[in-house]
Amino acid sequence: MADSSRTTPFDLDAYLGRIGWEGERRADAATLRGVHLAHLRAIPFENLDALGGTAPSLDPAGLMAKLVHGRRRGGYCYEHNTLFALALEALGFRVTRLTARVVVGADRVEDRPRTHMALLAEVPGEPRPYLADVGFGAVGSLLEPVPLAADTEFHDAGRRHRLVHAPHRGPLEMWVLEAHGASAGAGWQAQYAFTLEPFEQCDYEVINWHIATNPRSPFSRRPYVQHLTADGHLLLAGDRVTETRADGTVTERKVPDEAAVRRVLAEEFGIDVPDGLTLPVRPGTARPAGTGEALRAARAS
Repeated sequence: MADSSRTTPFDLDAYLGRIGWEGERRADAATLRGVHLAHLRAIPFENLDALGGTAPSLDPAGLMAKLVHGRRRGGYCYEHNTLFALALEALGFRVTRLTARVVVGADRVEDRPRTHMALLAEVPGEPRPYLADVGFGAVGSLLEPVPLAADTEFHDAGRRHRLVHAPHRGPLEMWVLEAHGASAGAGWQAQYAFTLEPFEQCDYEVINWHIATNPRSPFSRRPYVQHLTADGHLLLAGDRVTETRADGTVTERKVPDEAAVRRVLAEEFGIDVPDGLTLPVRPGTARPAGTGEALRAARAS
């Protein structure tokens, strides 16, 4: 088993304690699925650093401090999947870091830039790698990794996914992750598209900075927080909380003001808002942050 703690501040024991994993520590499919699901249940998705005008740290020490030792914080895709990749490598998996185009609602794959991070994990002795992703902030996200096999339906912890190929202009095959029933009355819906080209840490540093600080980025304009619950999926987007239960039932409610948003984050998502951060809860209040200031407001629509 590889020991990444010798070269990085990553601490496998602390990470597994944070996600509550007490199972085997082996590079096999069962461990991969179990740790993946445990991570999603333990660490929420949130963009509060970006709301404050700051690109979150992606180095191992920063990730451990915020997502593992911090306990009352989460992160977005680059944080989650960078941390998860370190854990998988420490467990003995070989991991390839990928980028993807989020295509939910897009007419064409080419209409969206590569702004999402996903992972490919190789299980020793198995013929196909697995698509793994603990950082996709949507109800159509994977709950467990799925083998990289086209036109095969997978049932991952109750959700339904499949991978298909899509035509495109590049020399590499374009894979598309589809989810079934990710929105009310929907069948198969494309979630994101990717090729198997490996990306490096320096690539994610650039994308992370762009997504966190660009005033046009949705993550710099309104709170976006999700958490996997025992009975489904909970989402805070701006001033609205949406709960999607495992049976497909969807309920939505509006949060009236910033104080109520803070209570929702603390009580329902287990997140403490950083000191000095103002949470936008009304449409039309976005403005850029000044030097040393938190982002004061963002459009929640």
